[in-house]
Amino acid sequence: MKTRMTPIALALLACASGAAAGEDFGKLIEDGKLILDARYRYEHVDQDNALNNANAQTLRTRVGVQSGKWYGLSALVEADNVSRIGDASYNSTRNGQGDFSPVVDPDGSEINQALLRYDHQYGSAVLGRQRINLDNQRFVGGVAWRQNEQTYDGALGQLKPLDGLTLTYAYIANINSIFGPDDNRFDNRSNPANIEGHSHLINAQYVLRPELTLTAYHYLLGLDNLAIAPVAAYSTLSSKTTGVRLHGALSGFSYALEYARQRDYAGNPVELSSEYYLAELGYSLVGTALKAGLEVLGGDNGPGNRAFQTPLATKHAFQGWADIFLTTPAAGIKDGYLSAGAPLLGGTLSGAYHDYRAERGSSHYGEEFNLSYARPVPGVKGLIGLIKAARYDADNFAIDTDKLWLQAQYSY
Repeated sequence: MKTRMTPIALALLACASGAAAGEDFGKLIEDGKLILDARYRYEHVDQDNALNNANAQTLRTRVGVQSGKWYGLSALVEADNVSRIGDASYNSTRNGQGDFSPVVDPDGSEINQALLRYDHQYGSAVLGRQRINLDNQRFVGGVAWRQNEQTYDGALGQLKPLDGLTLTYAYIANINSIFGPDDNRFDNRSNPANIEGHSHLINAQYVLRPELTLTAYHYLLGLDNLAIAPVAAYSTLSSKTTGVRLHGALSGFSYALEYARQRDYAGNPVELSSEYYLAELGYSLVGTALKAGLEVLGGDNGPGNRAFQTPLATKHAFQGWADIFLTTPAAGIKDGYLSAGAPLLGGTLSGAYHDYRAERGSSHYGEEFNLSYARPVPGVKGLIGLIKAARYDADNFAIDTDKLWLQAQYSY
């Protein structure tokens, strides 16, 4: 009996033979690597209210496997476990310890990333659970400071048709928030473990030269089961944000200028119309970096809170480490800041000062001081120690808050 092959089958066989001859499928395993990361943290929180001081000791353990590449294809699987060490003398938002100040590091295990990736000389595509960090993470980021990182379920594609030009599109069906991995009777509408919905991220960045990078973005966030406050209506953080960012560096000086406009989207019951501004100037000399800036998130005079919000941002990196302004106040906020970083004794010493004021009205929210020192531990490759502190002095907003962190992180 003779077997006849169609022209299409012959073409597929020829391609498969060429692929087998060109690259060894075994490279997916041979060039793979293990991922091991362990981060111990002690966090102390002292607030000027009736809550007990928080003293949280947690260990985040991350294990995973990154495959090699075969014709641009690769895969990654990564799992996290966050475990409490000692007494639960803090409010993780899931442990029922409401008499203590919050430390948002709930216990639990979760698949942090699980994805397939394709890389090409003109771009890449990623499908699955993944990190998404766009620009400086002011609008979309992974919140990697918290023990349970924020990751995204969806698809992301990047196209690089010209030197210096990167076009990015992402579709997000679910967001694994820092409050996860699980919900229970202690969660509320403003802190679900999984944020459901349909979001679209569009970002175009063009590096013209080191002195000028231009970025334009349009973020459509459909966040169905998320609210701006524990008792607010669902979808009140759904929004569409359109903006442009310019930044660059020349002869030791750096700058950033940014503007964005935010409106309601995807069934948000609240009408939004607010603006964002950023102006920043920096200078670096012999490893020492200085910055001064003003960041404005606009408020609104309407009922409720209609201020400019950034629900998917890595917020800890902005407006102070005390995390007082994770939700923008209804009157908006103007954050005038100074920061400095310098090498010291084999490590890095960093500090910042913030002055917070309302964007609408004359209220002074207070001021904040931040200080940190990070240094590799001698004799142990991959181990870094960190001590970090934040002090927020309240005026016409919130309460005095002091925070202290001691951390050791090992990465293999």
